[in-house]
Amino acid sequence: MQVSVESLGSLERRMTFNLPAERLETQVDGRLREIARGAKIKGFRPGKVPAKVIEQRFGAQVRAEVLDGLLRESFSNAVQQESLRIAGNPSIEPANDGDLAYVATFEVVPDFGDIDVSKLEVVRHTAEVSDTDIDAMIENLRLQRRTWNPVERDARDGDAVEIQTWSMAGDERVPAEGTERGAAILGSGNMLPAIESALSGMKTGDEKTIDVEFPADWRVPQFAGKTVQVNLAVTKVSEPVLPEVDTDFIKSFGVRSGDADQFRADIRSNLERELKGALMTRLRREVGEQLIAAYESVEMPPKLVEAEARDMARQAVEQARRQGRQVGELPADAHVPFLDAARKRVLVGLLVGEVARRNELRLESKRLTETLNLIASTYEEPEQVVQLYRNDAQLMAGLRNRVMEEQVIDWIAERAQHTEQPMSFSEAIRQ
Repeated sequence: MQVSVESLGSLERRMTFNLPAERLETQVDGRLREIARGAKIKGFRPGKVPAKVIEQRFGAQVRAEVLDGLLRESFSNAVQQESLRIAGNPSIEPANDGDLAYVATFEVVPDFGDIDVSKLEVVRHTAEVSDTDIDAMIENLRLQRRTWNPVERDARDGDAVEIQTWSMAGDERVPAEGTERGAAILGSGNMLPAIESALSGMKTGDEKTIDVEFPADWRVPQFAGKTVQVNLAVTKVSEPVLPEVDTDFIKSFGVRSGDADQFRADIRSNLERELKGALMTRLRREVGEQLIAAYESVEMPPKLVEAEARDMARQAVEQARRQGRQVGELPADAHVPFLDAARKRVLVGLLVGEVARRNELRLESKRLTETLNLIASTYEEPEQVVQLYRNDAQLMAGLRNRVMEEQVIDWIAERAQHTEQPMSFSEAIRQ
């Protein structure tokens, strides 16, 4: 294949290459003949549709599909021929000097020099699930299933308090008329500390006015950054009633036998799965920080970094929307605050890829299967989840990338200078 490559900068390249014209026509003709054998077109018997009609009906679509496949294949072959390592996705456009001539613009992986992971110093955290952790989880499950009984006593931590409020922000009353209704569980931290503290000790029918300092970014503009007089009226106080850990309670969590030992075993399995993920997240961050410190001076592909920053900005906006916050259109420069984090993420990703390539690391099918089964086990119908992944190329590609990254991170950590740091389960999962 005739290929020419020129440098547009330290990491950007422009490649010109041609598609094999004869192969293109051969593949298009072959695909059209396949379609003709089974095409059902009104006015013609199956298999007897004239080639001209097949060409008119399906020619453009078939040519576009074959062309796309040949483009990908030819570009991949040209990259291999020129011994290039691509960073990110290329931009491929038709050249001006022929229908089958194309120009690809792309960035390449920077030269990291010698990558000696034995010089890295990594802290590897360890933890185990104890009976105390299982007891704590069962208590959390009881809290999730609690009911509420109204009481006439003073409110205290753990009680649910229903209130009506109105406020004075300077000369402005909010709301202008009437009151706003709300509720909170004392001790949960869902209300401002000043309000929660004032509600403690109040009972149904009590009313008081307090001064509250609101944060500068408070969601109500009239209150943001101001000291506001807030009138509180308690309309109901309820105490929690926790269910007993009996057979019915256990069965409600999917343990059909209602057996307490099986219930605890299932909880242990779930907590161990959560712990494994948390420890890998900590190890990934630990190894990533060491790689960043060792290779921060290496230039990163700017377009790849910008694309990563824009993706991070989009994710932040989507998360804000899921949390119910009002978010407008994404401005053109929304990615700028994410550029530093994006550069670090790209640096670690490229280094992990280089470590895998140089040391000829291959995805372990056993580890892939174990991870898939682990994900599936969190659902009621694990087999359906496994099939969903296996039938979705995009889902499987994402899973392979994740497992391969974890595999390389483990490989690096094993060969680095590392120390183990024991911690409790609760410490380990606290990110």
